[in-house]
Amino acid sequence: MNKLILALPLMLSLAACQTAGTGANSGLTTGALTGAAVGAIAADDGDRLEGAMLGGVAGGAVGAIVDANNNRMCTYRYSDGRTYQAACP
Repeated sequence: MNKLILALPLMLSLAACQTAGTGANSGLTTGALTGAAVGAIAADDGDRLEGAMLGGVAGGAVGAIVDANNNRMCTYRYSDGRTYQAACP
C-alpha cells in the first residue's frame, strides 16, 4: 500500500507530460493508465492486480471512444453552398 501511495504522484506526473492528441491512441493510453490507477486504488488489498487490470480495460475503452468522437475538425460553409473542413478554433 505504501509503495502505491509513493508511486501514484510519479505516475500522474508522467501522464501529465503527454500532450493531448499527439498520437492515434492517446485517448486509449491515457484512459488505460488512469483506469488502472483508479482500479488499483479502489480494489481490496488482495485484489489490487485484478482491479488494475479491470480498470485499465474499462478506462482504455472509454478513452478510445472519446478519442474517436473528438476529431477536432469543423465543417465550414461558404455563402454559395460549398463546404470545407479545417481545424476548429
